[in-house]
Amino acid sequence: MKAMRLADSGDSSALVEEDIPRPLPGRGEVLIKVYAVGVTSKELLWYPTTHDKNGTLTHIEAASVPISALTAWQGLFERAKLRPGEHVLVHGGAGGVGLFAIQLARFAGAQVTTTASSRNSEFVRQLGAERVIDYRAMPFEKQVTEVDVVFDTVGGETLRRSWSVLKPGGRMVTVAADSEAIIDERTKQGFFIVEANGEQLARIGRMLDAGELHTEVDAVLPLHRAAEAYAGTVKERRGRGKLVISVDA
Repeated sequence: MKAMRLADSGDSSALVEEDIPRPLPGRGEVLIKVYAVGVTSKELLWYPTTHDKNGTLTHIEAASVPISALTAWQGLFERAKLRPGEHVLVHGGAGGVGLFAIQLARFAGAQVTTTASSRNSEFVRQLGAERVIDYRAMPFEKQVTEVDVVFDTVGGETLRRSWSVLKPGGRMVTVAADSEAIIDERTKQGFFIVEANGEQLARIGRMLDAGELHTEVDAVLPLHRAAEAYAGTVKERRGRGKLVISVDA
């Protein structure tokens, strides 16, 4: 059977395809068939992963949900302590995490502004964004101020410019910073990595079943292209939702 294995090479890592024997379950064990998996570029380099920290949808759609939805949930409700009526700016609202952040913030009674490309403007509006800023047309900091919460999924210059739009006492949440290279203390406080939480995932599942949440699959690739997906070099992406590997293609 085919499998993708992490191959370390110097300071970087990559996924390589190989043939392995089909597992034979022993006494008290079961063999689980994997239909699809969601891909998060460089996920295996996250600090908790590299340091051994414990912890009705189609198969393809289901694969796009867990990490993205949990990240949005924990960022908004655990880290930012989002309250009804507050104003949230979501950077990268069409992305895998951003699309859930928009929906969950609106579900919680918040006002949502998001940055997105013009081609994804209508998509993020359908998710619940009340205002969409085309980040390519004009700097977002010239269009929005006095924000209660910034939920950043972009990082870099976008993150650095976001501090100026927060009102006094506003909260920054970012999932797009290098945790071991952060110098700015404010960014350290705002950065987090999602943790497994079965109870939260069950609540998200119920919301999906009830039609209160929706997911989006950006592109579906076969298993042999997993390394390309992991490296973030897939060219046919639309910049909307989560990239998924179909294991049982």
